[in-house]
Amino acid sequence: MNPLFLASIIIGYFLLLIGISRFNQGHSDNNSFFLAGRNSAWYVVAFGMIGSSISGVTFISVPGMVGKGGFHYLQMVMGYLAGYWVVSRFLLPLYYRQKLTSIYAYLGERFGRRSHFTGSALFLISRSLGSSLRLYLVAMVLDKWILAPLGVPFWLTTMATIGLIWLYTFQSGIKTIIWTDTLQTAFLLLAVVMGIGMVGDALSIPWHDIPDQVYNSPFSDVWETNWRQPDYFLKMFVSGAFITIVMTGLDQDMMQKNLSCRSLPEAQKNMQWFSLVLVGVNLLFLMLGALLYMYCAQQQVELPAKSDELFPQLAMNTFGPTIALVFTIGLIAAAYSSADSALTALTTSFCVDLLGFQEEKGSKQTRMWVHLGMSVLLAIQILIFRQYHNDALLNQLFRIAGYTYGPLLGLYTFGMFTQRMPRDSWVPAIALLSPVLCYLIDQYSKKWLNGYIFGFELLILNGTIAFGLLQLISLSNPKTKTI
Repeated sequence: MNPLFLASIIIGYFLLLIGISRFNQGHSDNNSFFLAGRNSAWYVVAFGMIGSSISGVTFISVPGMVGKGGFHYLQMVMGYLAGYWVVSRFLLPLYYRQKLTSIYAYLGERFGRRSHFTGSALFLISRSLGSSLRLYLVAMVLDKWILAPLGVPFWLTTMATIGLIWLYTFQSGIKTIIWTDTLQTAFLLLAVVMGIGMVGDALSIPWHDIPDQVYNSPFSDVWETNWRQPDYFLKMFVSGAFITIVMTGLDQDMMQKNLSCRSLPEAQKNMQWFSLVLVGVNLLFLMLGALLYMYCAQQQVELPAKSDELFPQLAMNTFGPTIALVFTIGLIAAAYSSADSALTALTTSFCVDLLGFQEEKGSKQTRMWVHLGMSVLLAIQILIFRQYHNDALLNQLFRIAGYTYGPLLGLYTFGMFTQRMPRDSWVPAIALLSPVLCYLIDQYSKKWLNGYIFGFELLILNGTIAFGLLQLISLSNPKTKTI
């Protein structure tokens, strides 16, 4: 399809998002920016969170992963359900009981000021890296198939990608994002369903036969029974649960939307319905991946060197203009529904946790400068990621999470399930030491653990190390505190 036409579609898409932002702008104070006045309808939040959870990485990486691992990713998705139950049952009540704007304020109340800063810093590092990785994938696709043919350099593609997000989020923040994410989730789901139908049509498979054909294909294997493999089913299930707990329940980005609901019961209802729908959406992406590999096998299409390029390459070069258009809109919807809320959450955490803002207090001008600074940070990290992308980005994303979210898992677990009071001044050191020890164990696990290779359960190891270190530094301090 003509790159200029696709570029015009993208511009029109963003004009629509900016229009929604202007419509919802109203009185754009800190209360609206941070939590939408705590008046969001749970079903709107639940639907929009699908897009925030999927992101452009899932849109491209999950179909690409099918060629190597079949439906093994579904083992992790099943673990998501257990993780969302924990978030709904334990973490949401805690946050609502304390009426938090930033969830890391809990660490300040439980342990002290330095723990509060440490939790926020861990989130800022984790989410900025994760969001940059997600946005890099989109910038890469836009550059290779749309903007580079028009003579637009990659750095300008990156700046435009971030700038457009900033443009429709800098005024009203989460109040706008709840509605823009709802629209983008609708586009995302429409794109994946249409993609399945179109690829099935290219394979001469009618709609009603697609599930059976995928099930009987060599790409539909779900279970890995070799315990030494990184995608062993028990490791994947448990890792999925813990990844959900930390990347949703201990993540300001995902929790900020939940905290904008009118009450705890509504927030819990949002989490329950959202988690069920998310399983089905991930299954659709896996089905799409199987169909893409089936098409390549049937038509003897050479596979790209990077699995992340499979879907975009076929969509842009093989299947024709309609699926190219569907792919572009779906990718943009998936990527920006995740990135816009992340940018807002980064701004919220920095303002509330590090600058001491409250819902009704704090300079609006300062908040806007912080928002701009976070945008620049994401752009710089995207340009850095371009030099090191050599694997499925979803795998890289979870590996990063294992190191950056692990100390948060240890801190919250220690705070909620013990009554001990570690020395607050030592907590930042624990947050640094825990990932280092985790890395060393990961590097030598095959030698030390009879051939065992860590996968995504690296997160659990990291959290366990942090928990143990917190236990050690609290031994000489008998003071207890319960929140």
